[in-house]
Amino acid sequence: MATLLYRLGRTAFRRRWLVTLLWALILGAVGLGAAKAPAASDSGTSFMPGIEAQKAFDLIGERFPGSSANGANARIVFVAPAGEKVTAADNRAAIDAFVKEAAAAPEVSGAVDPFAAQAVSKDGTTAYATVTYKVKADDLTDADKAVLEKAVDEARDSGLTVEVGGTALAEQPAAGGSSEAIGIVLAAVVLLITFGSLAAAGLPLLTAVIGVGISMAGILALGSVFGLSMTTGTLASMLGLAVGIDYALFVVSRYREERANGHDPREAAGLAVGTAGSAVVFAGLTVVIALAGLSVVGVPMLTKMGLCAAAAVIVAVLIALTLVPALLGMWPQAVLARVTRKRGRATTAAAENGGTRWARFVLRRPVAVLVTSVVGLGALALPVTQLDMGMPGAESKPVSSTERRAYDALAHGFGPGFNGPLTIVVDAQGADDPKAAAAAIAEEIGATHEVVSVSPARFNPAGDTALFSAVPATGPNDEKTQDLVHAIRAERAALERETGASFKVTGSTAMDIDVAQALQDALVPYLAVIIGLALVLLLVVFRSVLVPVKAAFGFLLSVLAALGSVVAVFQWGWGAGLLGVEQPGPIMSLMPIFLVGIVFGLAMDYEVFLVARMREAYVHGDRAPQAVVTGFRHSARVVSAAAVIMIAVFSGFVGAAESMIKTIGFGLAVAVLFDAFVVRMALVPAVLALLGDKAWWLPKWLDRLLPRVDVEGSGLAGTRPEVAADQPVAPDPVRV
Repeated sequence: MATLLYRLGRTAFRRRWLVTLLWALILGAVGLGAAKAPAASDSGTSFMPGIEAQKAFDLIGERFPGSSANGANARIVFVAPAGEKVTAADNRAAIDAFVKEAAAAPEVSGAVDPFAAQAVSKDGTTAYATVTYKVKADDLTDADKAVLEKAVDEARDSGLTVEVGGTALAEQPAAGGSSEAIGIVLAAVVLLITFGSLAAAGLPLLTAVIGVGISMAGILALGSVFGLSMTTGTLASMLGLAVGIDYALFVVSRYREERANGHDPREAAGLAVGTAGSAVVFAGLTVVIALAGLSVVGVPMLTKMGLCAAAAVIVAVLIALTLVPALLGMWPQAVLARVTRKRGRATTAAAENGGTRWARFVLRRPVAVLVTSVVGLGALALPVTQLDMGMPGAESKPVSSTERRAYDALAHGFGPGFNGPLTIVVDAQGADDPKAAAAAIAEEIGATHEVVSVSPARFNPAGDTALFSAVPATGPNDEKTQDLVHAIRAERAALERETGASFKVTGSTAMDIDVAQALQDALVPYLAVIIGLALVLLLVVFRSVLVPVKAAFGFLLSVLAALGSVVAVFQWGWGAGLLGVEQPGPIMSLMPIFLVGIVFGLAMDYEVFLVARMREAYVHGDRAPQAVVTGFRHSARVVSAAAVIMIAVFSGFVGAAESMIKTIGFGLAVAVLFDAFVVRMALVPAVLALLGDKAWWLPKWLDRLLPRVDVEGSGLAGTRPEVAADQPVAPDPVRV
């Protein structure tokens, strides 16, 4: 591996213009493909095949042809002025005028009059009208929305308070916005401080942006073929930017170190790619394993996001191995610090630095450091025991949004459960009297404790399937609502025996409950898959049994501490206002498994980058304790800089409007903080200090079976050309 990458680095350095041109052509080609590609088609309504709520939703689409369930909708909530009722003549006239104007829009399939549909609260202060569209929300034009907005404004002019819920006018969330740009700026500052050179700081940023550009353009170009979208690519842009900067950072840092050791620019580029590049390859593989492993969960959207992000990581690895050494060939001296270029001599590689001093501190007190790290992360992980998963909706949006105000008005006027009704689908094909069977089922469900009301059943044209709603007494994310769904489903067997008809429960509330349970059940198999594959990979890289086990244990600590922090902030509300979280509540169902996968990949990144230098020193003759010190001397500062960059980039996504992206950004930022600075910088050296030479133990029979990949570059000595004795040397003041 090291020899192959060494030659690749030297070739890219020598053929720098050709390599750069090839990457420019790739960027141009995928950019042109993205510009010419048709818009991504809808990949279907199936969110998670196999769960009851999804089966019921599919049954509705099958038995009720032409149903507008898939189209955009808007729920317009009218609240009368204080002391008045919506049934007053003037208020009613304004609402009737709204319904007529909204129904006249070309793409509207129907607008329901609240007075005809009895959609008026008992106290008469609140009413709502439902406007449904023939097309999905993404397909609505500005002209379509303008008709609805004009009708809403006219109703407001009459004195009514009018708020709009639903999907028709909902804003599409941005990934990160200006706060993401702030993260990039912070990354640039960290790089500048680390390298002391504008060129060295700018090169990782440039190559990372190129990689993200290629990845995102590729997603758009292939969107219509595979049903991808910009939302699908959000994770790809987040991870592609973070690992793209980090991977280039390690190659550039190793290049500067090899220049300080007396090698000419081309040789230094080859050695950098052969050693640091080997770590990049295996670190990238662990991230790809974690992301591709998301496909075992069974959520199509999650699978697409994971595979797109994995492709972005692969692009980042390829750029680090080829484009980075090519650009180093164009500016071989510019990436060195100005003081280095002026001084013209090397700094001794054995000089003391912060990493050396920290490693020796840990080696002197390994038990204290280990216990402090484990206890501290364990305390942060405690809130995980109270993790409540759900799918936050309009109630989690800012009170400044009309969607949130519409949600609150409906809850106040019709009860908290009105915002999360349960949809019951009765399959009466096997019943002798479908109408009687549906009526019996509706009556039994209506009598269930915590059910406030049941709507009249609506039959399909064939008369063999009925549809009705049941309104719970509690809100969508209330634990009692979850118990109610289970209670209704528990009645199914008895009702099926009595009526000959069966039923399924769906709707957004039931869907959220089923998804949360399915994801919780999938978490353990997912962990088994990614940890198992990564342990094998790390076993090959480090040729040790205990080092991979220690790496997995450290990951579990950091990810549990990160999840605990997410629960404390986003569910319990500790410091939520500082992050712009308007309404603490359940954690997004997809978030825990998402966080586990991504953090695992990143945790193994730092494990490979840091411990590979220790392994390299140990293989080259250092005793086990000294190998830890040597690894920290060469890698601690750069790993710290890489972690700070990741934290800065992920923190940028905390400013996103989308709650899932905000939560993932925060979770990833704190996970990197815990994993890089507590687990890898403290727990890892403490464990290695206690294990000594046993840390690198590998049974002889296993040593013979495992392939040798030479990540530490021990095989390069016999393949690389000699360096001229009179070659000018440029030292590296970073001393990594």
